[in-house]
Amino acid sequence: MGTFHIEAWDFQWIMGDLDDPEDLCLHGSVRVQIGQTVLEDAGTVSATALYLLKTLTEDKLSQPGDIQMIPCCGHFLIPNQDLSQVTISGCDYGTDWSVLHKDGQIKLVLPTGQVEYVDPAEYRQEVFAFADKVEDYYRSCSPKILPQDTFSRDGYIAFWNEWHRRRGPRS
Repeated sequence: MGTFHIEAWDFQWIMGDLDDPEDLCLHGSVRVQIGQTVLEDAGTVSATALYLLKTLTEDKLSQPGDIQMIPCCGHFLIPNQDLSQVTISGCDYGTDWSVLHKDGQIKLVLPTGQVEYVDPAEYRQEVFAFADKVEDYYRSCSPKILPQDTFSRDGYIAFWNEWHRRRGPRS
């Protein structure tokens, strides 16, 4: 079975502060190992965590114009109507790979074409550990001051609704 490991550190809000009650998107440094390949980038780790959680049940294809697995930024959190799901829109910069569910395995495909198959239970464990670390940082900071405008507020609410639905209870 192949290797997948992802970690994050140097958490901060967009202005570089360690705490900012008005900033909704957490940034940091990310290192991912897929097989023998190690990728490292700085990006919006909150978006990375949510998109990793999505890949536990959904395929994610690396495509131009789509959000990356480690996106540089997340300009907008676009909620669906019932606030159960969010789409994150950012810029074209970041580090990406595809995640596919194939024959009972997780198939990771790098832009180079390199393929690595990972055990789903091990993949889930890595994703949960990454997401939990990000959420723990949010919890260690001041409570967020929700935006006044409905679109931004609903996007943030939908973000956490989807996160907690996909993550499930923490043990």
